[in-house]
Formats: sequence, C-alpha cells, structure tokens
Amino acid sequence: MEAIERMDSIEQPIKVLLVDDHEMVRIGLAAVLNTEDGIEVVGEASNGMEGIRLAQAYRPDVVLMDLVMEGMDGVETTRKLLELYPDCKVIVLTSYLDDGKMYPVIEAGAFSYLLKTSRANEIADAIRAAARGQSVLESQVAAKMMNRFRQPKAEAVRPLHDQLTDREMDVLKCVAKGLSNQEIAEELFIGIKTVKFHVTNIFAKLGVDDRTQAAIYAHKHGLAE
Repeated sequence: MEAIERMDSIEQPIKVLLVDDHEMVRIGLAAVLNTEDGIEVVGEASNGMEGIRLAQAYRPDVVLMDLVMEGMDGVETTRKLLELYPDCKVIVLTSYLDDGKMYPVIEAGAFSYLLKTSRANEIADAIRAAARGQSVLESQVAAKMMNRFRQPKAEAVRPLHDQLTDREMDVLKCVAKGLSNQEIAEELFIGIKTVKFHVTNIFAKLGVDDRTQAAIYAHKHGLAE
C-alpha cells in the first residue's frame, strides 16, 4: 500500500507539443527536451493544421509555437488552439522580434515569447514556468512592450477604415472571422477574383501587410462580428 501511495504522489510529466515547419528544429528540440526531468514531448507538427489535430489527440499542457509557417501561421494557430483548449499554454519560439509578428500573437493569447537563440535550459525552464501559470518574456520583448505602453497617445484622427466601401467592410468582417477567399466568395455571393481585389484594397487602405493584421485591426476597432 505504501508503494502505491508513493507512485500516486509522483507528478505527471508536462506534455509538450512542438509546432515548427523546420524538421531539424523539431528533432533538436525533442531530443533535448526529452532529457529534461518532468517534460515529455508528445508530438511534433510541421504546420498549424497538423498542430491543431495533434493537440486534439494528445491534449498537451504546453505548445512550443513557431510564428512563420506556410498555410496557417503561428498567430492563427494560437488563436484557434486556445479557442479549443483555453487551458493550454502557448510558448512562442521564433526568430522574429518585429512588432507586426510579436503583438498579434500575444493578443491571440500566447503565454510566453522566446527567441530561438534561447538556451535549451531556458526553454525547459519556460515550459515548467508555463505549467505553473507563470509567463516568460524574452528581455527584448519585455522592453518593447514597456516602450509601447510608454508612448504618448496620438491625437484623435479619422480612422483608416472610414475609407472602406460598404463591400470592403463586408469583406473585412469576413477576414476577421478567419474566412478564406473562397469562403468569403461563397458568403457574399461574389467571385473569388473580386474578393482578392477587395482584400488588396483593404490592405492598402488600412496600411496592413496581411490578413492577420487586418483581422487585428477589425477587432480593435469593433468592426468584427
């Protein structure tokens, strides 16, 4: 009986899922993390869609998430993953520090943000911290966020979306819902070429580079349904 009680008292390892489109990165991370006490890599995904599927299969405690991947990027994957499993902790592990990638994924719910230059023990410590509910931010990331909050608020100006036509506004709302061009075409009963034309105009008028930034803009300004 005493032996059984000891077995029950042993903590379960932290289940970690790797989502990165570089195979060698996944292999290296898995090899290192599986040697760490209390950490077990339960799956490896090469893209966002596969990451969602493996998360459904393995229910990881922590997901190490790359940002730039073909198809569904790290921001969209993080958002969808946390909609399904809000208790999961997403740690971004990336080479990028630019605002256009950093802020959207944090707003999508990323718990911690690390650079791929981090040492193996730092990544392992961040995983353990996430499992305890403690966020870890790369020092440069923390500095950027502090500087952003220190910036004085700009004077009120006419919002960029005032330039959008009614149809462009309809398309933007669909983009904010995460719909593809084909899905938008079906939703609004217009051709896919027309959708692409509107999306290009929306990007130009809002001063954004991609769908993720357009969606963030829509949500920030209360334009998403």
